[in-house]
Amino acid sequence: MNMRATPPFKDKGVEAAFGAFPAKLRRPLLKLRALVFETAAATEGVGPLEECLKWGQPSYLTSKTKSGSTIRLGVSKDGQTWALYVHCQTRLAEMFRTHYPDVFTFEGNRALHFKPDEALPEDELRHCIQLALTYKKRPRK
Repeated sequence: MNMRATPPFKDKGVEAAFGAFPAKLRRPLLKLRALVFETAAATEGVGPLEECLKWGQPSYLTSKTKSGSTIRLGVSKDGQTWALYVHCQTRLAEMFRTHYPDVFTFEGNRALHFKPDEALPEDELRHCIQLALTYKKRPRK
């Protein structure tokens, strides 16, 4: 992963949200932020990402192209794990579970959770991010 490709924070609220994460979870969440931006840049039709706060969490939207569903980054309620959240009324978590049933720890239909010392399954996570960022381009069943 090329951390240099990660854009600087444009939104001071988002930067503050990352600063407020527990130290042991901040670094992996920043790596995930970089992976979201890298995946968006490498995925045709996604366009530029809008980074903002939604529900107090750093969020990534395809505002210009409207190609995808919002991705949010955050910490679990118990503060022990970090997570990638998707809209719970989409089929995204179901899609992730179909592709990677034994790779991720799922929270229902809304999140993938990771332990701070866990190795990041980058290829699988990149695919899940791509599915989210192009979600609205796929035909509905």
